Order: sequence, then C-alpha cells, then structure tokens
Amino acid sequence: MRSLFGSAPSPRPSPVKGEGEKTQIWTISQVNQAVRDLLEQGLLPLWVEGEISNFKYHANGHMYFTLKDENAEIEAVMFSEQNALLQFAPAGGQKVIAFGQITLYEKRGRYQMNIYKMRPAGVGKLQLEFERLKARLAAEGLFDERFKQPVPQFPERIGIVTAPGGAALQDMLKILRERYPLVEVLLFPARVQGEGAAQEISEAIRTANRYHQSQEPIDVLLVARGGGSLEDLWAFNEEPVARAIFESAIPIVTGIGHEIDFTMADFVADHRAPTPTAAAQMVVPDRAVLLSFTTSATERLKSLITARLDDQHLHLKMLLSRRGFHRPAQLSRERRQTLDHARELLARALRERLGKFQERGRALIKRLESLNPASVLRRGFAIAETTTGEFVHSVEQVAVGDNLKIRLHRGSLLTRVEAKKEVSGGEEDG
Repeated sequence: MRSLFGSAPSPRPSPVKGEGEKTQIWTISQVNQAVRDLLEQGLLPLWVEGEISNFKYHANGHMYFTLKDENAEIEAVMFSEQNALLQFAPAGGQKVIAFGQITLYEKRGRYQMNIYKMRPAGVGKLQLEFERLKARLAAEGLFDERFKQPVPQFPERIGIVTAPGGAALQDMLKILRERYPLVEVLLFPARVQGEGAAQEISEAIRTANRYHQSQEPIDVLLVARGGGSLEDLWAFNEEPVARAIFESAIPIVTGIGHEIDFTMADFVADHRAPTPTAAAQMVVPDRAVLLSFTTSATERLKSLITARLDDQHLHLKMLLSRRGFHRPAQLSRERRQTLDHARELLARALRERLGKFQERGRALIKRLESLNPASVLRRGFAIAETTTGEFVHSVEQVAVGDNLKIRLHRGSLLTRVEAKKEVSGGEEDG
C-alpha cells in the first residue's frame, strides 16, 4: 500500500516554512484527486457480486444504489449510456454481478464504483462463462460463415440427437411424418440436461458421423431439446458440444429451447431454428405444398402442350390451303418463266449501262487528248523554258542575254535572247 501511494501522480502540495523544516500543505481537492488516481491506477476494472439496496433511478437516466454483502457495502453508480443496454430491471434486494471501475467522487470525497455492465447473480455467472467461451471460439473461427454447410432440399435420411423420452422428439417426429413421410429418421439418444449431458450429446453427434461414413449417408442432423431455464439448457453451451458440431461432416440444424434462447451450439451449427418443431419444418419440404406444386405444374404443362399442338395444326392447315400444294407443276413453270424474263431484263439493262459507260469514256479520252501539250506541239507550237525549268509566258520573265530552252514537237533548242519586243496597244506576239 505504501508503494501504491508513492507511485500515484498527483498535484504537488505547496511548501510552507515551519520551525526548522519545510511542511507540505495539501488542498482537499489535491488529496481527493490523488486518492482517485491511486484507486483507478491501482485497481483495474473488475467484477463484483453483491445485493442492491437504496436503489434510485434519477430523472436524468442514471442509476444510484449500494452494493453490499454480509460484512460491507460500496456506493455504486451506473450512467444512462451503460444502463440503457441492461436486459433486466434492477431492484432493491436483487443479487447481481457488476463490472466496473473503483474510483472516488472527488466533490464529496466518496469512494464508489462506476458500473459498466451488470447481470443478475447466478444467471450472471453462467452468462459470463458463456461470453468468455463464445469470444474464444469466435476467435478460433468456429462461427465463420465459410464453414456453414447447406441443408439438402429433399433429404432421404435424417438423424436426431435428443432425449428419447422427451416431448421435443415426439413433436419433431410428428412434423416429419406429416410434411414428408418419405424420409427415414434415425435417433441418436442422449441426455440433454444435467451432469454429463454435454458429453453424451457430443458422443451422439460423433456416433451419427461414424454411421454416416461407414454405413448409410445421413443428409442432415437435428440437435434439439425443448425449452427450459439457462441452467437446463447449459449442456448445449459447453465446449465439447460446440467442437463436436463444428467437426461434423453432416450438416447440423439446432432447435434448442424457445425462440429467445441462444446457445453456443446455435452459433456453431450450420443452421439454427428457434424451436425443435421449427427445426423439423426447416429440414424437409411440405408434402401438401409439393403436391400442390406438382398438380399445378402438370396442368400448366398440359396447357402448354395443347396450345403448341393447336398452333402447329393451324399452321399445317394454312400450308395445305395454299395453291402450291394443289398445282405444284404449274407453279414451277410459272416461277421458271418469271425467272427467264427477269434474266432478260437484267441482261438488257447491263448492256445499256455498259454502252453509256463506253461512250462517256471515249468523250473523256478525246477531251484529254485535246489538252495534251504534245498535241499542241504537233501543230507547230513551241514551249519556252528558262534554264531553271520555269515556263516563259511573258517577255518580263527574261532579260537580254538569258539562255532559253525551246521545246519542239521533236527535240528542243538552246537559244539566247538577243532582243525583246514588248506588247503594246493590244498587240500580241507573233
């Protein structure tokens, strides 16, 4: 305790000089803050069990009460954001298990517990154990959806793990007989309550799997029992049962207790039903629904076949009524004559079109020939070019003394300009 107080961070007291020594003077606020720090750092949040007394539900939503046992008591507070999650109504005289932080209310200097979670005692202990196991199995992946197996739509053989004398078994057998009497049912008996029940349930699941592997396949396995208290259902919350379900090669559907009851077996199972009868309903189709569907499907199929035959019959009648079926030879001659006539028309159109193209081609050739420089040269004309290859159109392009190339129809001449004659008054070069 001495080292605990020595390690706590706290506001520094003010030094005061006394007779021959310095005395540290603390304020009340400093003392209470230091004590609060010591409590919160020295004690981690913890679970306590006690009886509620002096319970008060404040208008702001906070709960104030005292937790006590035979020899001591502690003030407690549960703020609205925490108590809103409670699944029961606390009251004076009720034994509970509470989880929270020991601290000090500095303003009053009052030692108290700030409660974060609270459950009824007895059930609370089992619930705490349940949640610890649930967290551990979840971390191992036993609840993962990727391991869930589908249930066959039309099973041939179903196994049941439950107590042989229980009402749950009779209820499930009745549902299975009424809904789907074709299915074969195998019972793997086990106690579902009390000491040793978890081991029997686990072994029954494994026995069913051995039967499935060595004798006849089992399509789905029901693990079920009727309603009861948390203690009555506890066998289905034990780890051996959860692991046996997870290891099962047969898809498992649980139907344990009532709709509000959730066990560890439900979380591990491939599918969970709220009750044993609901589990039986889940794994087999309803005979009445199947018969209704079959009848309806048969009638629809008959209607479709009849309608198709009627359509084909009408189409055949239409074909038979056509002229071609009564005078096939005449129809063939008419079609051949029509084809010959079309061939002649096509040939005539092609000849006319080809003649037009040829005539147009000759006109284009004649026009091109008239524009051909070679034709102009044949008529006695010449083309003058500078030494750079530029055609000479005007005397302004050359100077006296320039060399010119004169292109003739046959050959060319290299000449030199001795004189130039300008064009004037509309006079053109000769």
